[in-house]
Amino acid sequence: MGLRGRNFVSYKSLKNWDRGSREPLLSKVTDRIHHQEPLKERISQVIYRLRVQQNRLEGANMKTQQHDKALFDKCVQAQMSKDTARSTMYANEIAEIRKMAKITLRSELALEQVTLRLETIQEFGDVAATMGPIAGVVQAIKSQVQGVIPQVGYELGEISEALNGVVMEVGEATGQNYDFEASGAEAQKILSEANTIADTRMREKFPELPSPALERTAESMVPR
Repeated sequence: MGLRGRNFVSYKSLKNWDRGSREPLLSKVTDRIHHQEPLKERISQVIYRLRVQQNRLEGANMKTQQHDKALFDKCVQAQMSKDTARSTMYANEIAEIRKMAKITLRSELALEQVTLRLETIQEFGDVAATMGPIAGVVQAIKSQVQGVIPQVGYELGEISEALNGVVMEVGEATGQNYDFEASGAEAQKILSEANTIADTRMREKFPELPSPALERTAESMVPR
């Protein structure tokens, strides 16, 4: 039975939750884990690292939006000048930029949700089941963003490994099995919520292309 089918276990019940504890995590955990930093401090480090990546994505989104606006203005000018070839060129480039913008914006929003959950864990010593979905979301974001901003993808991969280590450590220390199915469903819910918000933000931040240019862009993307 997974974590959801058992009594919830607070991180604060773990003996290695904070430095003030007198005993290590639990005797079931290896000596190597005994000498690791307390879980609360490791979670603090993960929160900081996630905030750094979130800020990088936010900065990338701002630059993308500025670049999109510059190309959009040129597209409109070409459209008004009846320069069909040039307006189509700008429209195609804008379409590609917005694909990347959607990925980075969605990733930024998902990381924001993940960070808030980790801060709740840090503050209240929330149940161990909360960590699984967080690790899954970070891994999914890493897969999505690594083709757009490789450095952020790499850092998220490192953070994902750290989170998985905490999840497995807590499971070993408490003797509870990890419910992969329930965790995956919760992770997908977080990603879906971020995607919905990203759709709304994209409509707010990126104006729709002039109709003729939009039609030609759509035509150019159809396989011949």
